[in-house]
Amino acid sequence: MSGTESVAFDTPQRERRANTFAMWVFIGSEAMLFGAIFLVFLVAHIDFGPAFAAASKHLSLPLGTFNTAVLITSSFTMALAHMLALHRRWRPTIWAMVATAALGVSFLIVKGIEYGKEISEGLAPVLDLPFRYAGPDPVHAQLFFGLYFAMTSLHALHLIGGIVVIAGMIALWRPSSPAIRLRRVVAVGLYWHFVDVIWVFLFPVLYLINR
Repeated sequence: MSGTESVAFDTPQRERRANTFAMWVFIGSEAMLFGAIFLVFLVAHIDFGPAFAAASKHLSLPLGTFNTAVLITSSFTMALAHMLALHRRWRPTIWAMVATAALGVSFLIVKGIEYGKEISEGLAPVLDLPFRYAGPDPVHAQLFFGLYFAMTSLHALHLIGGIVVIAGMIALWRPSSPAIRLRRVVAVGLYWHFVDVIWVFLFPVLYLINR
């Protein structure tokens, strides 16, 4: 072995491109996971459309709309963090990421309120909770709510992951070099936008059926 230390990348630009590519690969794998669930929902909706449409009307459209606005706003704050990081304006970058994480927490709080409402109304066929749906075709309505909770809870877990990563980035901010800071902002930005896009698809599919 030679006395010189080998390096994986000869320039910071190549390292940044490699890290970005790795993040895209990860996002692609997650997109396939959500895509499979969307496909299951689509097939079920084709087969049991009237039951799904009736069940969808029991979801809170105001809360779903509010949360959609919250996540769209968080995409703007994350994009702002990226732009500020490119100009090496680190303190405003941190505040933009704090705002992004705070919006994510706000989304989760509202979603928790919505879950609580649905559980109290007996619309959560999970964890052996009683299902007390009074609308037509309760069997297939139960399938709708099962898919609804599976899809939205999986999305919430991904959102929690993004919030945790942002918190970790901020905690490790000071000892990090400018290149590492920028690389992390770019990576978490890609992930955050992906999570937001998933919700943009979930919202009309779940909340706006035949409305």
